[in-house]
Amino acid sequence: MAAQAGSHGAARVISIILMVVGVLMIVMGATTYGMVSSTLAAENIVVSDDACLAGREVAGPLPAYCEAQIIADHALEATGGLTYAQLDREDPLRAVAMNGSFLRASLFTSVVAFGVSLLVVGLGILFILVGVALLSLAGKKQVTAGA
Repeated sequence: MAAQAGSHGAARVISIILMVVGVLMIVMGATTYGMVSSTLAAENIVVSDDACLAGREVAGPLPAYCEAQIIADHALEATGGLTYAQLDREDPLRAVAMNGSFLRASLFTSVVAFGVSLLVVGLGILFILVGVALLSLAGKKQVTAGA
């Protein structure tokens, strides 16, 4: 009987830890999402008129992705369809290709950061649900054992 009480206590502790970690994950994921969004918004980037989501402020994952895609198109158009690696080292268009690549990489990094932060929020919710389920099961076993 004492071993059962100890296992129920351990299940309660584990479930509480899971729920606390879940709440922390939600807070951290939401904070990261907000920080990335506000940092992008501070740059005052607007999606190009010829891109998907034209005219929208780049402060979220979809506008950032659309702007990154159109930057690639514009850079290729400016370089005659050649990438940075394909351009001669002395070609002045190489700087255009390089800047386009840097801008795209920065925007894609923000898209990944948005995705990871949403993943962390989702995992935090899952941790809370598992903690609640474990706490519920521990409570039911304790009632059954006491009867």
